[in-house]
Amino acid sequence: MKVKDVLPFLKEKELEFKVHCGRGSTDTFLPLRLFLQDQSKYKVWQEEQTQKNFQRKYILSLIYWHKDEWIFAGIYESISVKETPNGPFKYRYDTKLVNIGTDLIGKMIIGFKKDFRASYLCLENYIEDFEVLEITRDVCKTEFPGYDKVNVTWEELSGLIDTDAWKTALANQKGVYLITDSSNGKKYVGSATGENMIWGRWKDYIANGNGGNIELKSFDFEYIQKNFRYSIFEIYKSTTDDDAILERESWWKELLMTRQFGYNKN
Repeated sequence: MKVKDVLPFLKEKELEFKVHCGRGSTDTFLPLRLFLQDQSKYKVWQEEQTQKNFQRKYILSLIYWHKDEWIFAGIYESISVKETPNGPFKYRYDTKLVNIGTDLIGKMIIGFKKDFRASYLCLENYIEDFEVLEITRDVCKTEFPGYDKVNVTWEELSGLIDTDAWKTALANQKGVYLITDSSNGKKYVGSATGENMIWGRWKDYIANGNGGNIELKSFDFEYIQKNFRYSIFEIYKSTTDDDAILERESWWKELLMTRQFGYNKN
C-alpha cells in the first residue's frame, strides 16, 4: 500500500510539500531520540535550520528508523521563517502540526530507499516511492534486540547506546564482545568487567573510537566511525569473577586467531 492511499492529502497537495527525512548530521538517531522523549522537542529540532529548507506550505516529516525505513512524524504547516544570524542555526521556522494523520504519528512505518544525501525533497518526485510497511498499535519505541542479535555499526551504536532499552540491557551484564572492521574483516576481541559493564565499555568506544586500547589507537577516529561494527559473544552476571571472563576472552582470541590475523596484540 502506498502512503498516498492512506493520506490522500499528500497527493492532492503534492506540489505544496517538502519532505523532511530527519536524521542527525553527526548523530543519526538524534531526531528519533528527541521524538521518543517528547514530540515537542523534535518539533523544535526540525524548526532550526541552516538553510531555507521548507519553502513550501507543508512539510511531510519522516524520521530515520532503520535502513530504508522511516517513522511518520506528522504533517506540518510552515507558517513563517526568521533569520537568526547570532544563533547556532541560521534560520528558525514557525510550524504548526496539521490535524491530518495525527493518529498515525509514530505508528506508521514507511519504506523509502534513500541512497543519496539530500534530506529535503520535493514530494512530487518521490510520492510513488513511499510504501506503508507497518502500522503499529502503539508509538514505536527503541527496543533492545537481544544480546545474541546485536550487530551494529559505530554510527548506529552511538545513537542507541543512551536509550533506556540499551542502557538497561548493557549496564548490568559483563561480557565478551567483538569489534569487526568491515573494510577488511579483521577482528578485535574485548571484554567488559568494570563499572557499568558492557554499556560503560562501549561508551568509551563512542567517545574516542579506541576505548583506550593500545591496539586500536593507531586508527583515525573517522576511520573507526566509518568501518567498525560491534557484537556480543557472551554475557555474564555482574557477580561473575572477572578472571573467568578474561579466560573466555582469551579463548575467543585463540579461536578466531585475532592475535595473528586481527587487531589483538596480547
